Amino acid sequence: MTKKHNKLLIITGYSGAGMSSSLKHLEDLGYEVFDNFPVTMVKPLIAEDADKAIAVGVDTRSRGFSPEAVLDTVKDTNATLVFMTAEDAILQKRFSETRRRHPLAGDRLVSDGIRKEQQWLHSLKDSADYLIDTSQFSTHDLRRALEGQFTLKGDTGLTITVMSFGFKHGLPREADMVMDLRFLKNPHWVEDLKPQTGLDKPVGDYIETDEAFAPFLENFKTMVLPLLPRYIEEGKSYLTIALGCTGGRHRSVYTTETLSSWIKEQGYNTNVFHRDIDR
Repeated sequence: MTKKHNKLLIITGYSGAGMSSSLKHLEDLGYEVFDNFPVTMVKPLIAEDADKAIAVGVDTRSRGFSPEAVLDTVKDTNATLVFMTAEDAILQKRFSETRRRHPLAGDRLVSDGIRKEQQWLHSLKDSADYLIDTSQFSTHDLRRALEGQFTLKGDTGLTITVMSFGFKHGLPREADMVMDLRFLKNPHWVEDLKPQTGLDKPVGDYIETDEAFAPFLENFKTMVLPLLPRYIEEGKSYLTIALGCTGGRHRSVYTTETLSSWIKEQGYNTNVFHRDIDR
């Protein structure tokens, strides 16, 4: 496998899925950003400064756009392809709220434009290195997800995001690895602990008393540790480990904090993201 050019991001996806917002966040992270950029100009652009961190937004509005042209550009430049997606109902709601016309709908319904775009961009979605589903994201969630995946570091090592989430709020589709912690005793059912979170010591102490917790954590560490250098060998620069419990406030939060601290001790760049802690 050829190592990806992780300082060159090509951002594409469905209209209304958050491409423009993503580019603004990436600009804040230090990328030079080009929105609605002609596909044919990407190679000349990076030839000027191959070491500069660049994020290029290309979509159905871009001059010379076609899925084939984007895939050829990704192949020729070895860029990292990021595809933004969202559920149909969410996309339709966003167009309704902003009163914007879908670029492929013409004089037809927004839903027709959404379906047409999905069919046209199918190959891009399947080929993406990163698929980011923004259906349940606030702008802060999107920023945290991008920071976890694309923060520029001073070295070329593996950046690992450990995130907590609640299964009742849906699976995190950006995760590379998902673990279910619902087998642990739930602090939610303890009156004094229910209003607290996994960031509070009494909740952590309670979880530690579960006889299944320590063996799980040690076994998980034993499984994960030898995988990390292999991901680096395969050219992967970003890895997201998601730990879930029912609501995403207690067990998953405490375990995420514990596991991320240990991973950091192993010498890896580590980010922490608690997706559902405030729900």
